[in-house]
Amino acid sequence: MEAETQVAVNPTWMKWVGLIISILAVLMLLMSAVFKFIKAPEAVQGMEKLGWDSTKLLTLGILESGCTLIYAFPRTAMLGAILLTGYLGGAVATHVRISDAFISPIIGGLLVWIGLWLREPRLRALAPFRS
Repeated sequence: MEAETQVAVNPTWMKWVGLIISILAVLMLLMSAVFKFIKAPEAVQGMEKLGWDSTKLLTLGILESGCTLIYAFPRTAMLGAILLTGYLGGAVATHVRISDAFISPIIGGLLVWIGLWLREPRLRALAPFRS
């Protein structure tokens, strides 16, 4: 007797909404990385406020853009989401350490995972909403 297999269904609207949310997350993260690469005054001031040496901007920009690019490609999106969760978790911890607002990296992480959850039926099968 053959085992029944369930095919995960991905409604078109979920795919498109997830893609739009994922694109917003990618654009937000790449913009942040570009600010780090060009050493924008806002990025330098932010690093000083957080207690980081501004010479670390290039390293953080490479890390952020690398994780984001891994997330941007469908075949590696799951790995990218996991890597971005670690990166953004570090950002949350850094902000919490100095009692600074930490909502931006949380929103970024939510966008990453919501976008992926909507466009990836295998992830929905792994982590379904239950009523």
